[in-house]
Amino acid sequence: MTTGILVLLFVAYGLWGTGVFTARQQNKLESDFEAALQEYRSTTTTKAPSVTTSIPGGATTTSSPNGAVTIELPIIEQGSPIGQISIPKIGSNWTFVQGTTKNDLHKGPGHYLATPHPGQVGNAAIAGHRTTNGAPFNRIDELSKGDVIKIATYWGDFTYEVYDSCIVSPQDTWVADKPSNCAKKPSKEGAVELTLTSCHPKRSARQRYVVKARLRFERSDAPAKFDPSQLPDQVKEIPGEDTDPSQEVSASEEALRSGLAGDAGSRGPAAVWATIAAAIGLLWWWGYRRYRHPATWLVGVLPFGIALSGAYYFLERALPAGY
Repeated sequence: MTTGILVLLFVAYGLWGTGVFTARQQNKLESDFEAALQEYRSTTTTKAPSVTTSIPGGATTTSSPNGAVTIELPIIEQGSPIGQISIPKIGSNWTFVQGTTKNDLHKGPGHYLATPHPGQVGNAAIAGHRTTNGAPFNRIDELSKGDVIKIATYWGDFTYEVYDSCIVSPQDTWVADKPSNCAKKPSKEGAVELTLTSCHPKRSARQRYVVKARLRFERSDAPAKFDPSQLPDQVKEIPGEDTDPSQEVSASEEALRSGLAGDAGSRGPAAVWATIAAAIGLLWWWGYRRYRHPATWLVGVLPFGIALSGAYYFLERALPAGY
């Protein structure tokens, strides 16, 4: 019975406890984004018919009325807010961060580092949990052709329109590669697209639900040209003494995999906290059997709860992502 209760408590922590942490992080991210956006706008100067923008850090942007904007994007640290995503049909409104590691996705939706930024030419990809951490993409499967996805960034506001969706395996990392539909048919050169990914089915990491969307130019700021040099290294080698070219992993594949795997570094702390919780629990049980008094029971609640929370915190991070 005790084991069953502990398992149920862990399930409850995963479904609702993580949402409390994410909600607190979202409040902070929203404030950080708004402050950075105000700073960005305060340093922006506009000239017609072309536009020259000064970005904090010395970067500049130049555009013309026709075509995409040439921009050197501001440096956004991993885990920091990069923009806000709004999906009116499913009532989803979130600040999303740079990166898709487990720690990043605990804060909210995350932008795949190896893909263009939202609003850039190419395929920008964003991942989000479906059942834990506030479940930002919980109803992603309800999106259909023509539905709108709005993205606000430091360099502009962009409206995308859904045109396709599909269910793929976790190994189908091509969804975050170049712009293409679910049948892998490439989009036209210069396409500005957005890909959303999450788990499928709910409460399982067996497959991935993918939504594809294209930019609505008439409702958006001018898209930014894509500069591959602004991305992380495009090829990452699997560690080893001898590198086999067939074993090379692209940055997009690495990014997709990193957000799905468990954090090996959390296994040790999870074991330590679980051991502490077990020791406190045994002492608590022994003490209550020896001194059957409500005060004895109350004395053990707080330390056992703290130790158990620590064990759940690290255990949840050690397990493969359930998105």
